Amino acid sequence: MKCWDLSIKEYCRCSSRIVACIGYFDGLHRGHQELIRQTIALSEKLQAESALITFDPDPWVTIKGIREIKHISTMEQRKERAALLGIENFFILHFDAEMAALQPDSFMDYLLRQIDLAGLVCGFDFHYGAKGKGSVESLKAIAAGRFQFVHVDSVNDECGKISSSRIACCLEQGKVSEAKTLLGYPYTISGKVIHGNAKGSSTLGFPTANCDVDPEFILPARGVYIGRVRVTGKEYPAMINIGHNPTFNERHMISVEAYILNFNHNIYGEAIEVAFYAMIRKEKKFASVEELIVQLKNDAEATASYFDNES
Repeated sequence: MKCWDLSIKEYCRCSSRIVACIGYFDGLHRGHQELIRQTIALSEKLQAESALITFDPDPWVTIKGIREIKHISTMEQRKERAALLGIENFFILHFDAEMAALQPDSFMDYLLRQIDLAGLVCGFDFHYGAKGKGSVESLKAIAAGRFQFVHVDSVNDECGKISSSRIACCLEQGKVSEAKTLLGYPYTISGKVIHGNAKGSSTLGFPTANCDVDPEFILPARGVYIGRVRVTGKEYPAMINIGHNPTFNERHMISVEAYILNFNHNIYGEAIEVAFYAMIRKEKKFASVEELIVQLKNDAEATASYFDNES
């Protein structure tokens, strides 16, 4: 997949004919995947290359001045998943104040100077241009006689529209299995393995990999989860804890720790990916260390059983 960085100040013409979907695409969930499916189908019909157009930073950073916005996925994750889904070109528009101020017509003129658009695909509720004044209706008018335009209706399940905000709400409530269904894949965070307080190995008999998580990620609610860990190119079943370790009366920042089943390797400093499949229980303060150890054994058994049944 070819990646392109575009900005108002730098001209970077892509010579290939392109059919693109456009949006922020946080999570690249099942709704976004339908846009990508239709983009690839139209690109094949028009004998053009497929593409995804997104924005960096998050438009709310530029428009509302919000500095620390949590996301379902990082830009790197979106690139990787877009490539897996068959996208051939990935365009990142540098969304600064100057771009945010462009009127809808000017924004599309800018885009067309940079990209030879044969077709454009967007969601039914896509807005663009200064103050979001551009809509599907204005895009139809701009596209007439210049490129093919497709807008895609919402993708729904029995509870309503599949959206990034709905998935974020699921994660904040610990409903990672529901988030997995909406995403079409397990919610995954990443970071590096760092040294912790060593209580997992020295006191409890459950050595954990402490993940220094990228602060951009939304963390699922405090509790214990079934998941998988990917490290040094391999995946392993894991029991994952998010919380403050209340049994030990710790009050530091929330930690993300993974007890990797049947694993005994030194991975300090390694990049790690932690994927969430299901919640076992919410965070709890136990009356004694012994009671906590009994519960951890049960949690580990539940994790092993989950993957045994899955296979």
